[in-house]
Amino acid sequence: MEKVLTLVDQAIIFAAKAHAGAVRKGSKVPYIVHPIEAAAIVAGMTDDPEVIAAAVLHDVLEDTETTEEELLARFGHRVKELVMDASEDKRKHLPASLTWKTRKQETLTFLETRAGRDAKMVALGDKLSNLRAIHRDLCMLGDAVWDRFNEKDKSMHAWMYQAVAEILKEDFGGHPAWKEYDCLVRTVFGG
Repeated sequence: MEKVLTLVDQAIIFAAKAHAGAVRKGSKVPYIVHPIEAAAIVAGMTDDPEVIAAAVLHDVLEDTETTEEELLARFGHRVKELVMDASEDKRKHLPASLTWKTRKQETLTFLETRAGRDAKMVALGDKLSNLRAIHRDLCMLGDAVWDRFNEKDKSMHAWMYQAVAEILKEDFGGHPAWKEYDCLVRTVFGG
């Protein structure tokens, strides 16, 4: 009997192909580990397959050749919109280091003013996965970890991660994922 792939299965296969060969900054860890981890965090918060699929796919528009049209055709309007919500305008014609603060401020403004609960859930999955990786690498490399990022100033990362914690607290402050995130923010950045 042939098994039918779920929406989440399809998203995992699509994301694995889209991110094939990519690795996390400053490491040899396959990039696909991050969206899978983000999706696992989101799956601990909802059983909605479209939100979980969006978490798996959250970086395909930003970091691969995937188009909005492809996402729409393969996964539908809601998943495409959630992925677009999670995607930064990278301004590829400019050096990433020059646009970092602008891009992060745009994300914070979106989360604070226009994001729905599902988009916030995907953001929490993404940011918690990133913060887990930063914490692990900080334990091994110390402050040299910041050298791998476009923004090298630890205090700027602290600003962004702390702001995300505050913005998401109202919706998720009682949830274990937010509590872990908040704890890691304080561990990594102090406070």
